[in-house]
Amino acid sequence: MASTMLRNYCKLLQINARKCTVLPYTATGVRHKTTIQYAARPDMAKLAYRKLPGKSPGVVFLPGFASIMGGQKAEALEEFCKSLGHSYLRFDYSGCGSSEGEMKNYNIGAWKRDVLYILDELVEGPQILVGSSMGGWLMLLAALSRPEKIAALVGISTAADYFVTAFHALPIETKKQVEEQGFWKFPTKHNEEGFYTLSLDFLKEAENHCILHSPIPLSCPVRLIHGIKDSDVPWHVSMQVAERVLSNDLDVILRKNGQHRMSEKDDIKLIVYTVDDLIDKLTTLG
Repeated sequence: MASTMLRNYCKLLQINARKCTVLPYTATGVRHKTTIQYAARPDMAKLAYRKLPGKSPGVVFLPGFASIMGGQKAEALEEFCKSLGHSYLRFDYSGCGSSEGEMKNYNIGAWKRDVLYILDELVEGPQILVGSSMGGWLMLLAALSRPEKIAALVGISTAADYFVTAFHALPIETKKQVEEQGFWKFPTKHNEEGFYTLSLDFLKEAENHCILHSPIPLSCPVRLIHGIKDSDVPWHVSMQVAERVLSNDLDVILRKNGQHRMSEKDDIKLIVYTVDDLIDKLTTLG
């Protein structure tokens, strides 16, 4: 027993030693270290991405709805991966950021295809997918479609099924009005207008990708991080995901004061540490 405790203690020291090397990146701000590239795809929007070459497992960051690859979480993860020599890729969905197209012309299915293209064409070897908000939903969808390419999953404020769930929770009169108008002004605090305009077609298409109505047959390690003070996507959604995912290696991490974007310094440290521990676990197992 003493030897087991000593091995665990030594392992903890090794992990902490690795973490100390990445703290400056998450605490003091980061700079773009990779150049933007464009993937030309037949009959699909040109996809903008930044790729850092390195060893496996690689890390791929999936942004949230109407978000881009230049956010603090995405950049902090790039600096972290660079410090360890692991590959990393971040990108903008079709119609978002530097990618081709207009956002109003795309939907959950199209963005899922973006993620699958990344996995099929732009990265090599097993990947840790880190999905933020809607990116957490797409992360799960991609893992179901390409299980052989997934090493682990990290969901941040995972918004699985959330547009559909929120729409169906509206009062009957409001839903009727949306159906008559053909669009829904989805309330948000994250833009000047105070809402995102979602078409009825977008909502109906999203229903095809709902995953919380049945077991989610994934066996890889899964980590779900959520803020209890998330006023956009309730933390209960991550608990629902945890109940549905079949993997036995699944942890839910709740931050008492965490908000939806999880972009405070300590939030980003937690995200980086979570990925770090998964890399250590996967490398040890490998």
